[in-house]
Amino acid sequence: MHHILIVEDDFDIAEQVMLFFKASGFQTTHIADGAQVVPWVQDNQPDAIVMDIMLPNQDGVECMKQIRLFSMVPIVMMTAKVAEADRLKGLEFGADDYVCKPFSAAELVMRIKAILRRCLPTAETQQKVIVDESQLSVAICNKSLSLTKVEFDVFALLYNAPSRVFSRQQILDFIQPDNFDISDRVIDSHIKNIRKKVKQLGFSAKLIGSVYGAGYRYDAQQLEDGTS
Repeated sequence: MHHILIVEDDFDIAEQVMLFFKASGFQTTHIADGAQVVPWVQDNQPDAIVMDIMLPNQDGVECMKQIRLFSMVPIVMMTAKVAEADRLKGLEFGADDYVCKPFSAAELVMRIKAILRRCLPTAETQQKVIVDESQLSVAICNKSLSLTKVEFDVFALLYNAPSRVFSRQQILDFIQPDNFDISDRVIDSHIKNIRKKVKQLGFSAKLIGSVYGAGYRYDAQQLEDGTS
């Protein structure tokens, strides 16, 4: 049974959301105080988080930024803000999806189910790609993907958090922490090279997908759908 953390200080909204999740067979926990979120996630490791942005003591974006330092758990943000800039900011800091209030609780449950399906690839899909961090090697359907050290680091980061969107800056911070004089646009070049090499093996370059204005993600569904 999947365990969903609901972070919402409006108890009426929280109760409605929890009822829909429970009716769909999920276990739920409710937290209303932003300051309690990160310690709870560290101790309990939920399968997904639904989190409001406006919270007492610590807002949802700050909670998400701290969680992303140690966990890739799927996070769906709930927000009254509807501007594109606000949505992109949430994606940039690590959100997997968002819903704008007022929203349908039934639709929220369906979004979580879809995210969990993407983030928990089937055994067949897992066998198609083998990432060996000890040897810095990647194999797709038993075909060796020849990557440089930096390209491997980028691929492994995306692969280990399927469907999560990483901004260029987040990827750059991961592969080169001391990057003060490096433009995040260098990531585009690395992604282009990885896609070219994936395509040369006969697979879809969309295995490394783009999210306009937000960044890149690993899309395991491309292997299930077949080659390009």
